Amino acid sequence: MEAYVNEECIYCGLCADLCPEVFQLGDERAFVAVKEIPEDMWDCCREASEECPTEAIEIIE
Repeated sequence: MEAYVNEECIYCGLCADLCPEVFQLGDERAFVAVKEIPEDMWDCCREASEECPTEAIEIIE
């Protein structure tokens, strides 16, 4: 699984709160801190994507 944060990110920090091992906050928007998401992080990554208020997180499985 891979994830990307697109330009729709409003820097709310929800993804970093829900899945800090994968998402971190940068200067202007959140970013994915790992290239390949470990299987034990898939659920929190999906939750972050589903809860994102601007649907800025794209997941490729």
